[in-house]
Amino acid sequence: MNLKNSSILSILLLALPLVAVCQEMDDRIYIETIKTVGLYPGDPRGDDPRRMLNQPIIPLNSNLKLTLEFDELSNHGKNFRVKLFHCNADWSRSALSDVEFTYEYNDYPITEFQASFSTKVPYYHYVFQVPKVRVSGNYVLVVYEQQQPVLSRRFMVYDPKVRVSGQVRASVGIAEQRTAQQIDFSIEHKGFPLTSPQTDLQVVIRKNFRWDQSKTGFKPNSVNPFDQTLAYQFFNLENNFPGGNEFRYFDSRTTTGRGFGIAAIERGDDYTELILQTDQPRVNSPYFQSDDFNGQYIVDHRESRNGSLQADYTPVIFTLKMNEIPNREVYVNGAFNLWQLNELNQMHYDHDRQVYEAMIVLKQGVVNYEYVVFDGDKIEDGAIEGNFSATENDYDLLIYHRPPAGRADQLIGYQTFEWNRR
Repeated sequence: MNLKNSSILSILLLALPLVAVCQEMDDRIYIETIKTVGLYPGDPRGDDPRRMLNQPIIPLNSNLKLTLEFDELSNHGKNFRVKLFHCNADWSRSALSDVEFTYEYNDYPITEFQASFSTKVPYYHYVFQVPKVRVSGNYVLVVYEQQQPVLSRRFMVYDPKVRVSGQVRASVGIAEQRTAQQIDFSIEHKGFPLTSPQTDLQVVIRKNFRWDQSKTGFKPNSVNPFDQTLAYQFFNLENNFPGGNEFRYFDSRTTTGRGFGIAAIERGDDYTELILQTDQPRVNSPYFQSDDFNGQYIVDHRESRNGSLQADYTPVIFTLKMNEIPNREVYVNGAFNLWQLNELNQMHYDHDRQVYEAMIVLKQGVVNYEYVVFDGDKIEDGAIEGNFSATENDYDLLIYHRPPAGRADQLIGYQTFEWNRR
């Protein structure tokens, strides 16, 4: 689907009933005033800004809860509500009714919210703890007001019935060994009988916890009925992922001075504008090792240590010095925009200065980002950033199974793997 048409579709969907809109089952922000959406396991009242780096996936039978946080750029609070949807492995709506996967009525008010203070841009900060669910699987949390969706976020709950082991390494492909990474893995299902081991399980591999960089459709190439083990080792590179590059980042935790990556600060009465250092393409540059959040971000305010309520919103100017790419669109991409490409993070070319430029309003903190190219059909992360097999990345594996006569896919196995972590 063309991204511009997708943006128009999202606007049109605002006029539809909530259930109809939620057929998309995606991470999405429907209203421009909604910013900085985080969903993570843990306590929102902690003072560690890294809490938002934790991914929204938890065990079924644990006391750990997911926390949703988001801001709305407004001078007054609103009556937002939350509804949960259970989904299959492919993120289609499952056939389960609300009473089958929730413990209470599936319509929750958000009652915890506060106004920002000491900020130039006013906003309200909302916090909601996701209630416990009955069954494992994929879920979508939808925040809405008067039956109109405001945002949606995916999360997963797993019930560990199988054990996953594996490793990440540089690709074994001759042409790909310097640019790609591969994941070999096995699944042990002792005590969990499978009727047809070749087809009973659905495996999804994600790179850096991104659904836009995920693969599925894997079948075991070896089945050991005695050890009840399935081995997944491939020879046609179907388990390969482009290595990508370390993410660029800037530090805006304070505006009293220039943090890393910031070239200039322009202070006005209504807002403070940050101008980042001019970036260059890295596709033909050698790999340079650096620490990053693998595309994620943290919210923080150095002076107060209360980023939730005292971190300000600042227009950030991104500049990329390069020749124009004909018939292609260039975007600033990252978790700050839920990995969605739209008019808010699209760059525009200045022919006089020979640069791509974008202005994006972001909350203070440490923000990872990258530049991607979109040709109308495919997103190319490596076209500007390059691909290197030495790049530090995280991978996770999700194992789904539908029981005989079952009406929904269950998430029965989960494991993360690190590659080249320093």
